[in-house]
Parts: sequence; C-alpha cells; structure tokens
Amino acid sequence: MSNSSKITFEYLKRTLIFKFDAGTSRGVLKTKDVFWIKAFHSDRPEIIGWGEAAPLVKLSLDDRPDFEEVLRKTLDQMSQLHFGSGEENVLNQLRELIPFELPSIRFALETAILDLSEGGDRKILGDGFYKGVKAIAINGLIWMGQKDFMLDQIKEKLEQGFDCIKMKIGAIDFQQELDLLDYIRTRFSKDQITLRVDANGAFSEKDALFKLQQLATYELHSIEQPIAAGNWETMKQLCAATPLPIALDEELIGVKNKAELLDEIQPQHIILKPTLLGGILETKEWIQLAERRKIGWWMTSALESNIGLNAIAQLADSLDATVPQGLGTGKLYQNNLKSPLEIEEGKIHYNPQVDWEQPS
Repeated sequence: MSNSSKITFEYLKRTLIFKFDAGTSRGVLKTKDVFWIKAFHSDRPEIIGWGEAAPLVKLSLDDRPDFEEVLRKTLDQMSQLHFGSGEENVLNQLRELIPFELPSIRFALETAILDLSEGGDRKILGDGFYKGVKAIAINGLIWMGQKDFMLDQIKEKLEQGFDCIKMKIGAIDFQQELDLLDYIRTRFSKDQITLRVDANGAFSEKDALFKLQQLATYELHSIEQPIAAGNWETMKQLCAATPLPIALDEELIGVKNKAELLDEIQPQHIILKPTLLGGILETKEWIQLAERRKIGWWMTSALESNIGLNAIAQLADSLDATVPQGLGTGKLYQNNLKSPLEIEEGKIHYNPQVDWEQPS
C-alpha cells in the first residue's frame, strides 16, 4: 500500500437472520444487522479489503439509533485521509482517528485496511490459519431455551466431536440448568469434555456465591460474568472467594484503564470480543496486561458474519491462542456470507480451496 494514496471507503448493510431464536439472559435474538466496510484505491477498484462493523444491541458502546449515519460520516472522513503502511502504523493511526466510543467501526476499518494492504484476499493477520495448515479449537455453544431444546443442542455438539462445551445459563430455572450440566458430566469426565457456562450477568449479588458453589460440583472450567458488569467491589469479592474460575466479559466493555480493572478485580480469566472492545490493538493490549498478571484469556466472536469472524480467528492465530476460543458463530445464520471458514471436530479452519462469496 503506497504511503501517498488515499483509500476510498464504502459500506453495505445486511440483516442476518438466525436459524433459530437465539436466547440470552438479555432476551431472544431473531435478526442481526451488520455493516460490511469496503476499502479500495480508486485507481484499482477491483482490489478490495473488507471489514465488518456489527454493534451488539444493548451491549456495544456504539449501539445507537444513528449508527448508520455516524458510520457514513466516518467513512466519508476517512476517505479524505492518507494511511501509512504496515500493521502497527495502521492500528495506531486508527486509534487516533476513531473515537473509543465507536469500537465496531474501528475494528471494521482495521480489518478492511489490513486486508487491502495484503492484496484484498481476506488475509488480515497471522499465517498458519489463513493457509489452512492450522485449525483453532473452539467451544460448542449451547443457546438458552426450553430444557429439551438445550438438551438437543448438547447432544448435537457432542456428536459433532466438540470436547469443549459452553452453555448459556440464567434464563430458565436454575435447577434445570444444573440438570443439563449433570447430563453431560455423568457421561463425560472433565478430562473428556471441558465445560464452560456463561451467565451474562444474570445472578444477583446476594445469591451469586451460592450458585457458584453449586456449579463447581460439576467440575466446570469457568463461568463468564456471573453478576452484571459495573460492580467491581462485589466482583472482586466473588473472584477471591469463588470455587470456580471466573471470566470477565461484559465487564471489559467501555473500560479505558485496563490495568486498573485487572488489578482491582483480579479475575481468573478475561474474554475478548474485538467488536466490543475497539478492535485489534485494544484486544492485544488486554492480552499483554492479562499475561503479565497470569490471567487467562480467550477470544469470542460477537455474532458477526463470516467477515468479522475471519478477522477474529486470524487475530487468535497470530497471538498463538491455545485454549478453545469462542468462534463457532458462523453457522447461526440462514444468510451468512459463504466463506472458506469450516468447523470440523470442534475446530474452526480455513479451507483455501473455497472461494468467498462477494458481499452484496
């Protein structure tokens, strides 16, 4: 990418349709709007870099009614500027240009420009994953719903060869959720199947520790966000007293002083969603700070289409992620973009023989 040439940015909007009602403790999802960012040089419009801005409703800092208008204005402004070459220059420049309050837009631009700089072939970061020689272990995600629906998903994931299962909890009767964990644990030991749960902040502060004690009897790997984000003092006490490792998720959103949060709460793990945290550079900083403090980490997608999912998988690859990541969301939609991303035996891999569908 030439130092002197401008990049033109445009976007396409797609409403993704879930294959089923995706239940979380914040409600049921049926559709998801995403904005695909297109980056190209006007003298070579056939070479295109793609990124994705996909705010999560009720969660992202940039979940706002005027998002599309803000996106359009931002892309118009970015199309007037010159971008430096090289990953580090691009990421630092975008941090200066795109406000912290627009995390999904910053991530989309990082991805689009890095893709363009590599020739527009959907290569963002890393090497082994993109070339198809390295697969990334992922967890099989169990969505909330009636007990039978959740049990069907569990059976399906086990049949598909997942050895790490993540179950969303906090929406149905707690005893029924324990029964589902019992179903898995009576059939598979913790050495055979790793179990994670995600409460999405659903537990009350007064009964959280008691519920953690009950959950711990099933030898779980971790629980994500047991109580709602924002109460550092209670979360700190929980992390100190818990019989079960706690992973912070929503707690990280909108936090500028990363070290302060990690030092105050001292969690066992953190979970990183680049779309919600402001992209590649912010995610890397969280990881550096966590590793210095011996805090575990993994990455998860935030219901992006395959464009965003591809970028996150390549980021995980570039950082030598070892534990199973949360990158199994590509199969959620009826109308996702066809891509080389494939899931087999509990791993996501990139099949270079498969072409990307052109966004439209």
